[in-house]
Formats: sequence, C-alpha cells, structure tokens
Amino acid sequence: MYSDTTADQEEKNNYLNHSKGIKSWLTSLDHKRIGVMYLFSILIFFLVGGIFALIVRTELWGPTKTFIDANTYNQAFTYHGTIMTFMVILPLIPSAIGNIILPMQLGAKDVAFPRLNLISYYVYMSGALLAVVTLFVGRVDTGWTFYTPYSIRTGGATILVLAGAFLMGFAAILTALNFIVTVHKLRAPGLTWSKLPLFIWCLYATNIIQMLATPVIALTLMLLTFERLMGIGIFDATLGGDPVLFQHFFWFYSHPAVYIMILPAMGIINEVIPVFSRKTIFGYGGMAVAVFGIALVSFVVWGHHMFTSGQSETANFIFSLITMFVAVPTGIKMFGWIATMYQGSIRLDTPMLYALSFLFVFLVGGLTGVFLATLPLNVHLTDTYFVVAHFHYTMVGGAIMAFLAGLHYWYPKFVGKMYLEIPARIGCVLTFVGFNVTFLPQFVMGIRGLPRRYYDYPPEFTQLNQVSTVGSFLIAFGLLWTFLFLIISAYKGPKAPRNPWGANTLEWQTSSPPYHENFETQPIVTKGPYDYHS
Repeated sequence: MYSDTTADQEEKNNYLNHSKGIKSWLTSLDHKRIGVMYLFSILIFFLVGGIFALIVRTELWGPTKTFIDANTYNQAFTYHGTIMTFMVILPLIPSAIGNIILPMQLGAKDVAFPRLNLISYYVYMSGALLAVVTLFVGRVDTGWTFYTPYSIRTGGATILVLAGAFLMGFAAILTALNFIVTVHKLRAPGLTWSKLPLFIWCLYATNIIQMLATPVIALTLMLLTFERLMGIGIFDATLGGDPVLFQHFFWFYSHPAVYIMILPAMGIINEVIPVFSRKTIFGYGGMAVAVFGIALVSFVVWGHHMFTSGQSETANFIFSLITMFVAVPTGIKMFGWIATMYQGSIRLDTPMLYALSFLFVFLVGGLTGVFLATLPLNVHLTDTYFVVAHFHYTMVGGAIMAFLAGLHYWYPKFVGKMYLEIPARIGCVLTFVGFNVTFLPQFVMGIRGLPRRYYDYPPEFTQLNQVSTVGSFLIAFGLLWTFLFLIISAYKGPKAPRNPWGANTLEWQTSSPPYHENFETQPIVTKGPYDYHS
C-alpha cells in the first residue's frame, strides 16, 4: 500500500530513546511525547475522579449516612463530575491519542505548530491544577454544571474552578487549530481527502466543534465569574438577570461537547473493526458524511436539556424533533460497523472485544437518549438516575470503551512491546460487566422516580443502590488490572513487530515504537486505508 524504504530499525533512534531525562520530555516538541504526557496526566486525573466516584457510591450504600456528611457528599460528586468531564473525557482521545496518532496517520513528521502543541499541554495542566488545588483551598459544591443562582451565592473556591475550566477550554482551542492546519497542510503524497482514515475525519469534525463551541463556554464562565465578583446582574434574578440564560449558554456548548467526547471514540471504532474483521469498511463515504451530520445537529439541540426550565411549548417541540434527527447519522455509523463485521474473518483480540463492548453500551445510551428526547417521558425522567445512567452509557461507557480499544490497538506502536492477550481479555470482561452492573440498576431507579445527586433516599431503593455500588468497585478493579498489566508488559512483554495486526494505515508502516520524526523517508499513499479482503 505504501512505499517506504527502511534501514535497520536497531540503527535508528526511536522517539523514546532520542533523548533522555525529565527535562527532555518537558521541553520536547515531539508530538508523540506531548501525547504521552497528555495521556499520563489525564490518567492521573482519571484516578482522582474515579476515587471520588467510589466515595459517592460508597456513601449511597445505605439510605442514611454511611461515612461522610451531606456537604462532603455534595463536594465529592462535584469533583467527580468536574474532573471526569473537563480533565479526562474531553481531552482523553483528541489531545492524548490524537496527538500521538494523527501526524503518523497523515504521514507527517509532526503537527503543523509543534511549539503551540507544547504550549497547549501546559495551558491544559495549568487549568487542571488550578481546579484541583481547590480540594485544599475552599472546595466547591455546585455540581459540574455550575448552575445559577446557586453557583453565584455559594461559598468556596468556585472562581478558581471556573478559571481552571476556562484555561482548559483555551488549551482545547489551541489543539483544535493545530490539528485542523495539520490535516490540511501535512498530508503525505497521495493521501487525498477520499483516502483519509476515518479516525482523522472524526478528529477533524471534533476540532471544528471545539473551535466553534468552546469560546461560548469560556465567555459563559467569565460572565459567571464577573457575576460573583461584581454582581453585574446577568444571571442573578434579584438584579434583573436570568438564571435560565446561563443554562442556554452552558448547554449550547455542552451538548456539542458531548460529541467532542464521542466522535473521536467513533473514530477509534472505525479503525479497529475493519482490521479485526479483515474487511473494507462498509460505506466509507456515508460514514465520513455521518460524522459531520452529527457535528452539525449537535449545535441545534441544546434545548432538550431544558424541557422543564419553563421555555415555550413551541421551543420544546422543535428541540424534541431535531434531537430525534441525531439518530439518523448515528444509525448510519452503527449500521456501517455491523455491515463491516458481517461475513468478515473476525478475530476476537482485545481491541475488538472493547469495540464490541462500545457497540453495546453506546447502543443502550443512544436508545435511552430517544426516551429523554420525548417530551412526556422527559418530564418524568428529568433529574433522576435515568439521566445519570444514560449519560454514563453514552459518554463514559462509549468514550472509555473506545479509548481502551484504541489503547490496546496502538499499544505495540506506543511502546514497542506486545501485551499478554489473556490478562487483557480478563480486564475487558471485568470492566464491561462492572459497568453494566453499575448503571443498569440506575435506569430502574430513575424510572421509579429517584432523584439524582441526593445524599439520602427512601429505603426501598437500598438494594438497587448496593448493586450499583458493587458494580462501581468492579469497574475500578477491572481498570486497575488493565493498567497494571499494561505497565508490566511495557517492561517484560515480547518485542512488537512493525505491524502486528496487519493494518493498512500509515502509522503501522513505521517502526514500533516510531522513529523520532515518524518515518525514515516520506511515505507515499497508493491505496485506501481499509482495503482488506475477508
């Protein structure tokens, strides 16, 4: 597929060895190293956010106080939501996996602006640390949505968290700009738009969303900060403001942000399924167009988060109808994946197991989203555990399952070692079972009317809450198992060949791990990325 004259790999310095020491990493302009720094930083925040999730679930073991008081509980779910949303799920695939893989899939030596890439990492870390430091100074109990009027009047270090989220959004804009220019300007010879891997298409659409939507949330958080500091009356009803206006601004960004989380996840699934089915992906053009259909619709459905906010019946009807349209491009993607697997030579290696797990959890999340888009059902289910379960199936289950699929798929390319297949499959099963044990009972609790975020609950919900709590610890065990054996494999695993999966995309045409500038010579693309035959 690609022409690339390659010298002895042992005579080449790959990106892990071309320079050593912490300083060389912290000042590196190599996109792969920056991606690795993003990855490790995000995984640390993932650990912290996960600990807060376990604190919340442990407290909910019984209907009365288990081990923390109500104020601490409010702070715990606030930090869980804030950390997992802004510090983990949003940048996990675009900034970490994307940074490592995107230039290699394009046949480029690096991103278009390497220095800007490094700056974006430090801006992200500055914002994340600014928000995390509030754990020790003031703390925050607003929930991750910062809804007014409570976020205007509550004490604590809310302004620091708002400033941190503002900086992380600015980092996302810098990364998006960098990636868009890279896709336009640094593609290898022969890599036309019609031959781009679908992972690139998904990242490209994601970056457009980031460029257009992130400034809205940045300005909203700035206005909220001004409201707290100066009382200028934008969201404060006592000063003539409108608290619901904050919701409009917040969800105008945050619903497109849902697809900042999920479109890159879809991109990973687009890469894994054809490779492990040994088939050309079904409907390449339709799959690419569907990505932009999802991105477009994401900007005009924010009002379905506000059906009970008092907006007009006409607005509710329009937002409900448009929300239903999301199922069309999403259904195209789902159909394409299933059609690709049909009559394929499927190999159930760990990346494919995670991809199949993604299909299940994302299907559940999508179907329950149709319930929430239906006005009569939404009125009953709003602010219940049904919404919590739907959100986690769509965002966390979808994004994390896809991330784990991509992590195992590209692991040999990242570290130059192979992992052991049996422990990897065990980790997949533990995580998948734990996830469903955690969140399926929450659908039942929501249908029965249990409000989310409550410190206490009626005794009849005890058993379902306990099942959910057991599932959360099973997830934690599965993830710890997975990351532990991946770390061990990095030191003791067998050496990875250049292309262990027999994939066609460009990143597999260089050494494992790659050279410092990715390729010894400029690769030339002659065929599409999914030309497999079952």
